[in-house]
Amino acid sequence: MMRRWPLLLPVLVFFVLVGFFIWRLVLMGQGDMPNMIPSVMIDKPAPDFELPPLLLNKPGLKTGDLQGRVTLVNFFASWCVPCRVEHPLLSQLAERVNLVGIVYKDKPEAARAWLAQLGDPYQALAQDSDGHTGIDFGVYGVPESYLIDKHGRIRYKQVGPFTPEDISGKLVPLLAELNK
Repeated sequence: MMRRWPLLLPVLVFFVLVGFFIWRLVLMGQGDMPNMIPSVMIDKPAPDFELPPLLLNKPGLKTGDLQGRVTLVNFFASWCVPCRVEHPLLSQLAERVNLVGIVYKDKPEAARAWLAQLGDPYQALAQDSDGHTGIDFGVYGVPESYLIDKHGRIRYKQVGPFTPEDISGKLVPLLAELNK
């Protein structure tokens, strides 16, 4: 029996791994999706902050600016590849919503060059050099976006880059509801 143990160990490990895989599939079937990171900030007021502007010709951003109209707050960085992929979609969204950008833990000169190359769709553009405002919002990484209602409450969080399906299936219907 002791001689067979080393031969059975790989088979046992294989079946344990298969069991974990099946268990994870069952959990996903029940709605436990690892890419759907919940936010405790949903339906809560946006955190208090006041950030300096990135560009001289645009204002910075503070909590009070998120009152009175529906606003999409986009955290991004020049070093973020998914941010580059998302950028053309944000440029199209800027026609439908008050879009503001927060440059997250990035060098201002790098962010300015990035926007000069790709275009600047933001109504306001602020820099969060130390990342404290991002932490207060609950940012896990960039890009992340938060839809803020007219009363300054966070109503939706997008983790990762927007896709056309996210925009048409989630964001546009929510924008229509919030703009009533």
